[in-house]
Amino acid sequence: MKLNKHLQNMLYHWPAKVISLVFAVFIYLFIQYSTVGARVVTIPLEVHLPSGYEAMSLVPESVEVEIRGKEDIIYLIDPNSIMASISFSFVEREGIASAPVALSYEENVFESGGVFVSPTPSQYRILFNREGEL
Repeated sequence: MKLNKHLQNMLYHWPAKVISLVFAVFIYLFIQYSTVGARVVTIPLEVHLPSGYEAMSLVPESVEVEIRGKEDIIYLIDPNSIMASISFSFVEREGIASAPVALSYEENVFESGGVFVSPTPSQYRILFNREGEL
């Protein structure tokens, strides 16, 4: 059975062609990820404490947010358009409670795509006691 001429040409030296394709994909990915930058900004943190309890440990006032993406885009983002909050309203007893930091932002901030934000630390732990007790 005779193979098609185009198929024969494609199969001729196929290991070298596969290696070349893998190398080309590697170069493409390297260039894509080498232009990714990071920017760290500090923004105010809105903390919602539970009623009937008081915080015995330090309540954070701000959080660092890392903005990752293409370098020509991340510096155009206004840090004031990103809001951070943390809610401990679920606390129902004394002790240490931890809650994650929630980030919200205006819809048009990340319309370009490929931009990611993450808070550092991603969660906080606070010690709570009933109000008036020590």
